[in-house]
Amino acid sequence: MKSMKKLRRVTMTVVFVSLLLPTLVAGADRDDDGYPRLMQGPMVGAVTPTQAKIWARTTGPYSVSIEYATNFEMRSATTSGPVTAEKANDYVVVIELDGLEPATEYFYRVLVNGEGDKYLKEYPAFRFATAPPAGTATSFRVAFGSCPKFQDDRVQPIWQVISGFDPDLFFWIGDNIYGDTLDPDILREEYRRQRDVHGLQPLLHNVPHLAIWDDHDFALNNHDRENPIKFESLEVFKDYWVNPAYGLPDTPGVFFTYSYGKVDFFFLDGRFYRDPDNAEDTPEKTMLGAAQFEWLQRELAASEAIFKVIVSGGGFSKMRGVGGDSWAAFLNERNRLFDFIRDREITGVVLASGDSHIGELNVIPWSDRGGYDYYDLVSSPLAQRNPDSWLHQRPERRIRPVYFKGSSVGVIDFIFDDEPRLMYRIIDIHGRNVWEPFVVRADELVNGIVSWPEKVHDVSRQRQQFYDDGKGYYEIEAED
Repeated sequence: MKSMKKLRRVTMTVVFVSLLLPTLVAGADRDDDGYPRLMQGPMVGAVTPTQAKIWARTTGPYSVSIEYATNFEMRSATTSGPVTAEKANDYVVVIELDGLEPATEYFYRVLVNGEGDKYLKEYPAFRFATAPPAGTATSFRVAFGSCPKFQDDRVQPIWQVISGFDPDLFFWIGDNIYGDTLDPDILREEYRRQRDVHGLQPLLHNVPHLAIWDDHDFALNNHDRENPIKFESLEVFKDYWVNPAYGLPDTPGVFFTYSYGKVDFFFLDGRFYRDPDNAEDTPEKTMLGAAQFEWLQRELAASEAIFKVIVSGGGFSKMRGVGGDSWAAFLNERNRLFDFIRDREITGVVLASGDSHIGELNVIPWSDRGGYDYYDLVSSPLAQRNPDSWLHQRPERRIRPVYFKGSSVGVIDFIFDDEPRLMYRIIDIHGRNVWEPFVVRADELVNGIVSWPEKVHDVSRQRQQFYDDGKGYYEIEAED
């Protein structure tokens, strides 16, 4: 009886193996890499009048190309040359489209190994627009912000609001992820999480994106030049953004210039060369480092733009006080820059910053030093909680009350007509202006012009007067 059971088991094993053998043999021809597709993207990077860059990340070493046309139906489309993703840079690719027409809307699709992407094949064509011809006084809109914290908010409703405002450009100005790690692989993982936020997708696909970093995407909170992985962090940053440049050939970093019509933007790297915040603020103390500071001076002096916007991760005001993680800890260097702008009679400079987790509009009145007033447009946070530490902090002057009731985004309209000007608004998650829009004309950003007093909101004016009288601000007793 036992021998019969044993025989049946042997027979069944032979039959099973014989049935499986053709499958095993056929397996020699199987695709061990899976099927090619995108994991993140596409994202539109920097655009110029004749060029656009598209970022994407694939599932393996596949070729990626872009099919594009000037019509939604994709008639007579052109296909770019393929770019093959490599594991060494996390299967990220950047496809450059050249020979484009200025100020023109293009529609595009992503091809992976020559076919429409598996995840995107049911979507209509995406779009982007090239920049206007260089030096053209064309009105346009920029949205910008900082501090989207995936750990606090995985939905991030602000992105749909931003898409509804249809900006021509979007700027990520620091703490774009909360990596908070000394492991570059974890930085990459946090980038992937942020790129996968559902509401962000239309903005990534259709609007050009430019970026700088701050401490949380550089490494750890308040990190400076002593960051032990700063070179690795820079490589991760370069993989996940598509800027026009990254530093200088002999000066690594994330700083660069970018021109759009009659506006020049100067994006700063406030981390790679930064001295510790709590070091004494001597004339030698630096946030930018000598080479970057000289680059900024040189670029500002050479600019012929009507508006010149200096973009920094941390705020320019003295609000955070001595040792604070902002330009407040580097007032000698900041003031040296402001004096340079005055002494070289460089007009049209405006400041843009983030990091504070509140929406702000402040001014540093250099008009009382022979220059003009520097307005700091502060946009933060895109997605996370608001603190209350600002209640005890004072910038030089507030033009508008602090917005602290939730996430928000900054929107700047550059308007070029008979009276070139910019308009700054902070928009909440419901798409509403949080206070009266702020407007400054180009002819107010000239040495000898005092413009800030007439622009102060009545509430901010009353609070400042209360503080100046020694009674406190927000009904908080003035500090000694």
